[in-house]
Amino acid sequence: MFELVRVLRIGCAALLAAILVLTAPLPSYAASGSVRINLVKAGFIAGVAGGGGILHFRGRNYRLNIGGISVGTIGAAGADLVGRAYNLRRAADIVGTYTAVSGSVAIAAGVKVARLQNSNGVVLELQGPEVGLEASASFSGMSISMR
Repeated sequence: MFELVRVLRIGCAALLAAILVLTAPLPSYAASGSVRINLVKAGFIAGVAGGGGILHFRGRNYRLNIGGISVGTIGAAGADLVGRAYNLRRAADIVGTYTAVSGSVAIAAGVKVARLQNSNGVVLELQGPEVGLEASASFSGMSISMR
């Protein structure tokens, strides 16, 4: 009798474990896409930036509008940045406000490197040449919208 109860308990536990494994939601994996951004910024202590770009994600191109502000920028410069957008579940996840603390110096030409994150968890890692006359040790915010 006790042996039958023990076998039933083990059988029920195994059945319950199988049900939990089979009905558990499958994880949704985030993907990445490539990004190209053309940005022009100018300022004296407070700066503004604007430009456009393209997100290439799952075989399609999405046009982007870029706008931003920074505190701690002196001068004017343009940058052509390329890199990756991580943690995308859909293309629209790239939309939002990104914040970063960054630093750069460009006298005629330099290199800009940035790592930014928005509230959707999307991380942009960008780098590229910067042309102009600019010195910056700034806190900046950048807004991305889709056209």
